[in-house]
Amino acid sequence: MQHVKLSKYISYILRHNPEAAGVTLDEHGWAVVDELIDGVSKTHPITKDVLEEIVRTDVKQRYSISSDGTRIRANHGHSVKVDPEPQEMEPPEFLYHGTAEKSVGSILEKGILPMGRIYVHISRDVETAAEVGRRHGKPVVFRIRSGAMYRDGRPFFRSTNGLWLVKEVPPHYLELLEDPRTI
Repeated sequence: MQHVKLSKYISYILRHNPEAAGVTLDEHGWAVVDELIDGVSKTHPITKDVLEEIVRTDVKQRYSISSDGTRIRANHGHSVKVDPEPQEMEPPEFLYHGTAEKSVGSILEKGILPMGRIYVHISRDVETAAEVGRRHGKPVVFRIRSGAMYRDGRPFFRSTNGLWLVKEVPPHYLELLEDPRTI
């Protein structure tokens, strides 16, 4: 994607700091497209066409634009207090979480916590989880007994782009995979 820096800046605004561009988010994280463009254009050249291209071509599907094209939001990853309205769903029996090796001790002791976000982000497959872990250092992958968690009354959600979300994962639902490539 040719607008990587611009996309990262928009993600920062919509997920963490709307004030950086003078944007207001509603309780579900929606911002007015014209306000976002006005705010972003003070430091980065942007048009509505460029914004729509960023949304359309984003591989991770970070954004949604309302059906009338007047509002935009980040699909997940918020640290600001919004409810991105994920859909509650029964998860598959196992899901996966990738992180850095340095986090293993804390996770085994306390479980997986949202760490400043609203939800813990969980992957459907080992490969995606390992890719996420690589962003933070030497990757490790935990297998989550998500089916058991759900049956025990812990709700799971699916974001607009298919990412699994949960408030936290207690340690007794976790298994550290020794070599995720062999799974």
